[in-house]
Amino acid sequence: MTIVKQMDIRSHIKKYFDMAFNGETLIIPRKENKNVVILSEKEYKELEKARNNAAYLARLDLADEQIRQGKIVEKTMEELEAMAAE
Repeated sequence: MTIVKQMDIRSHIKKYFDMAFNGETLIIPRKENKNVVILSEKEYKELEKARNNAAYLARLDLADEQIRQGKIVEKTMEELEAMAAE
């Protein structure tokens, strides 16, 4: 992780974008702690995937808890096929 001043980013944007593309995370401090982070698209997608996986696992945990509490609906195969045909 590298901390970079705004004016350095402006002066050497290609250098810092190349660093981010090569896996370096850049932090640009701003007033009132409104900092900005630059990272590669690959890293961003990995973070998004992890966040989505966490949300999916939370939904699975909720469904598991509902099953344990008996909050389920049972359907026969014929009922499911009839629903699909509608």
